[in-house]
Amino acid sequence: MSTSPKLLSRLVLGIAVFGPAAAIASCDTSGITTNPGSIVQAAASCPDVSSVSAIMKIDFAKEFGIDAAMAGTVKAGTQAAVELQGFAASVDAKLVTACGNLARDLGKGGEFADGPTACKAAMDAMAEVKAKLGGSAKIALSMEPPRCRASMDAMAQCVAECDASVEPGSVQVECEKGKLSGTCEAQCSGRCDLAAAAKCDGTCQGSCSAKFSGSCGGQCVGTCDGKKVNGASCAGKCEGSCSALAEGSCGGQCDGSCQMKAAGQCNGTCTGECSAEMKAPSCEGEMQPPKASAECNAACDAHVQAEVKCEPAKVALIVEGSADAQLAATYRAAIERNLPAVLEISVGMKDQALHAAANVKAVVEGVQATVKAFKGAPEIAARLSACVGVPFKAAFDAAASLKANVDVSVQVQASVSASASGSASGSAGG
Repeated sequence: MSTSPKLLSRLVLGIAVFGPAAAIASCDTSGITTNPGSIVQAAASCPDVSSVSAIMKIDFAKEFGIDAAMAGTVKAGTQAAVELQGFAASVDAKLVTACGNLARDLGKGGEFADGPTACKAAMDAMAEVKAKLGGSAKIALSMEPPRCRASMDAMAQCVAECDASVEPGSVQVECEKGKLSGTCEAQCSGRCDLAAAAKCDGTCQGSCSAKFSGSCGGQCVGTCDGKKVNGASCAGKCEGSCSALAEGSCGGQCDGSCQMKAAGQCNGTCTGECSAEMKAPSCEGEMQPPKASAECNAACDAHVQAEVKCEPAKVALIVEGSADAQLAATYRAAIERNLPAVLEISVGMKDQALHAAANVKAVVEGVQATVKAFKGAPEIAARLSACVGVPFKAAFDAAASLKANVDVSVQVQASVSASASGSASGSAGG
């Protein structure tokens, strides 16, 4: 009895992903007369799909004997799968470093296999320290968030190279409303990241020289919750001036960024809308895909998110009323040194990372369905399944890794100033 195309495809895909023994053990092989060795040999004859550069060199139509439309779909889908693996690996590496250093700074030594493991160790360490600080300790976190921007020009170039039907120079990439950044030589509406200290008619983030009212993560001069202070930390409302991590109204010079009340001149980087065309445009949010294949859009989304440039967060931690002043200083230093890199994931890249993972996962599922529905020779379907099986499975693993790392980075952020009991339970349940 000859092997059915469906069963052969399942067997080869199992070999590519799990190895010959597992594949044969998981399938009903009764009635198969095909030599399993020949299937393994077919899988071994796959072209190199381990990197994007290698994939781009493959003529999938010629390599697998399929039409140009299907070849384009499979090639771009495989590229998307590999791009997502690289993105997920970079995010994981950042959290292994950031959370691992935070854990070690607080007394939890060791090496960590991945981001979630390192971050859970960091949360355990934070909970232990806060328990020693005592129940009367008051912890307040001030933060100037990271600014993570993806290049829209890089997205356009990637799509043009990926999709043969797209003419170079004709790709139109749009950014989520209110998230477009660049140089605005006309009227800016939104946030202005100031190139130098200037008047801010709106909410100032950074430092304010006079007539300030709001939260202050640096030194407050004036009053703190109505009490006179002269260069002291303020866990409440500061009025007067603030040296760093200010967020509030400013009647003097603002050095940092200004969330503008109305459109005006921006001597710096404008994020929002410009009454003229932005120069050197980048996007802090989700990019709207151009008219190209879903596979190429997903691949390029993962690519540009992996290359995103972030201005690091600035953080300040205030600890008041602790039972151990030296331990409080150690805790504050560890957080201020290591938390910005965690915030890059939990705040700066969170939504875009999850969006890219979901896009690639959907695309890979679609390409799998296309290969499964192939009506040509069974041998072609079997070999194609074998050759894309490994990167496709790795893409699903990468999507799960990205979600796990984003989730745990958010938990670390929440744990920094949570009560000791709340932090401990949160860590244990993660």
